[in-house]
Amino acid sequence: MKIKYPEIAICGLSCRLCPHYHMEGPSRCGGCKTESRTCAGCPFITCALKKGVEFCWDCEEHETCKKWAKHRESGKKADSFKCYQTLEDDIAFVQKNGVDAFEKTQKEREYILKEMLREFNEGRSKRFYCIAATVMETGELETALSEARKNSDGLDMKEKARVLHSILDEIARQGNYLLKLRK
Repeated sequence: MKIKYPEIAICGLSCRLCPHYHMEGPSRCGGCKTESRTCAGCPFITCALKKGVEFCWDCEEHETCKKWAKHRESGKKADSFKCYQTLEDDIAFVQKNGVDAFEKTQKEREYILKEMLREFNEGRSKRFYCIAATVMETGELETALSEARKNSDGLDMKEKARVLHSILDEIARQGNYLLKLRK
């Protein structure tokens, strides 16, 4: 399998917006296509390695694949350790605009996420910020970050996190976003 996009999972999820991707230390996941993950037993990785494709949508059987269909269907209702809320929209985006365009948008989202984590993570907000970076529009994220910077000058990290949380929560309320994992 030739890997051109290591931070986009075989099934279509963005590794760049996963809390495990932004961990420090030996438990950090470098993405679904890194050597440590390809040995982890993910059914999509195993299948892709056998078929020599980088993504499920590249497989000639993708339209009839029960495993991928079940994954996508369950992603409409629930999440695992990562937010699946945008999986279907992301796959549709890739099919319409290509993987390069998707990669570009994910890099933009990751940049904003890294800024949120660097400036506003009191140690308990990583998953919350990862979900926000996944589901919200980039313009909304940039606005939230800018407003939080203005409204948190001189505050300690815990208070800064509260400021950004409240801004993101208000945007979520207005935009009908869910900023928690669905179980």
